[in-house]
Amino acid sequence: MSRIGKRTITVPKGVTIALDGQTVTVKGPKGELSWTVAEEIALSQDGNDLTLSPVNDTQRARAMWGLSRTLVDNMITGVSTGFEKSLDLVGVGYRAALKGPNLSLQLGFSHEVDIVPPAGVTFVVPKQTEIKIQGADKQAVGQIAAVIRKLRPPEPYKGKGVRYTGEKVRRKEGKKK
Repeated sequence: MSRIGKRTITVPKGVTIALDGQTVTVKGPKGELSWTVAEEIALSQDGNDLTLSPVNDTQRARAMWGLSRTLVDNMITGVSTGFEKSLDLVGVGYRAALKGPNLSLQLGFSHEVDIVPPAGVTFVVPKQTEIKIQGADKQAVGQIAAVIRKLRPPEPYKGKGVRYTGEKVRRKEGKKK
């Protein structure tokens, strides 16, 4: 039995859920998300509570049970409050700026790197060395944050690069003379 899958999902006020077969559509103040649940999972809605349960007792059904419950819960959280990832730019001359909806980064290359946000994702630059990525889709927010970090990952000798806020970079000692 899945401990995560057994829990019911409570839908907050302002969020509506539409079930169409195996497709779940969630609408809220931050946007609209939809996802198709695997055939091994049955959905049932009772007022403000949504319950997922496996149709049969196969290994795949048990695996998809907890996954499906978590993904639907993340959709509800995304359209009601949203998700956010923060990145820090560490290094001399490393800067971020907004050009319309696009993010323009100076990361020590000979050229600026422009990043176009995917649908439903917005960039906020409170300081030149800080980037906030916001959106309703948790996967899209995390993916674009990983793409930006991969442009210049933090290096272990000076600690320069793009890192998540609060990330600890393991530093190495330099060469001995």
